[in-house]
Amino acid sequence: MADKKFLERMADQLRVKNRAHKTEKAYLDWAERFIRFHKMQHPDTMNTSHLVTFIVHLANSGASPSTQNQAIAALKFMFREMTCVEIGDVKAIYAKREVHLPASLSIEEVKAILCRLPGVYYIIGNLLYGGGLRLMECMRLRVKDIDFTNRTITLRGTKSKRDRVTVLPSSIIEPLQLHLAKVKAQHDQDEANGFGSVEMPGLLAKKYPGAQYEWGWQYVFPAGELSRDPRSGIIRRHHLYETSIQKQVRRAALAAGISKLCGPHTLRHAFATHLYQSGVDIAKIRKLLGHKDIKTTMVYIHIGTVAAGITSPADRLELDTLRVSN
Repeated sequence: MADKKFLERMADQLRVKNRAHKTEKAYLDWAERFIRFHKMQHPDTMNTSHLVTFIVHLANSGASPSTQNQAIAALKFMFREMTCVEIGDVKAIYAKREVHLPASLSIEEVKAILCRLPGVYYIIGNLLYGGGLRLMECMRLRVKDIDFTNRTITLRGTKSKRDRVTVLPSSIIEPLQLHLAKVKAQHDQDEANGFGSVEMPGLLAKKYPGAQYEWGWQYVFPAGELSRDPRSGIIRRHHLYETSIQKQVRRAALAAGISKLCGPHTLRHAFATHLYQSGVDIAKIRKLLGHKDIKTTMVYIHIGTVAAGITSPADRLELDTLRVSN
């Protein structure tokens, strides 16, 4: 194994920078792979050329552009935060990512998917579509973030690191309230059994001692079982794993006979497309989605609108009446 103390210090630095646990694991893995590739040489003794050699090796091994770029980000963090080595401009080695247009779902197709989602997944699917949430934004929702009176959802710790507010679908309020009543009963039982705490964002656990037991801070969609926190070692209830929602959405799409590749993010795209088709201003849609650049929003809404209302020239040929039998 690579220098254990070096990786432990890097893990501490990632936590100081408030990086997500997934990011921490990925970055540490890339650091270890990089050190192993260079025959256990310490990063203090390496430079930009070592980074370039490693990335070229990944590319030649068939790694995808996103994988290569994640490795670059991890190693840039390692050199910047953990060594005195100055890494030069590495823009030239970033791989150009392929642009894949997401599936465009009609309102009827969305309805067919949602009505086939079982139990709590039905509520989650409606929030993804009805509020334009990213999957992890939905998973990390806290009870206090749901405002039933004003019918809004406040999203915190988002991808852009900025809080935003989106709409709470009226149609899902009653099922969501019933769900939260069950979650509250479960939380009360956890507390009675000596548990009941929840992971707090950043340093809020130190700033507000005891807040991790409060009802408002609990996850809206908690996991079915208690688990040990990989960082603190505390036994607590985490939120549902995103893979379970991904599987349920794909399963529902297949059951509905939809051949398009569908996932939770497809519902977020449909939220944007259908709002735009109903006449909502694109600037408002951008705010609801939390996009910094309106160009990103344009990708979301153009999927289902770019060809709308256009007649194909083939339809003007009337080939059925002209076709010659062979």
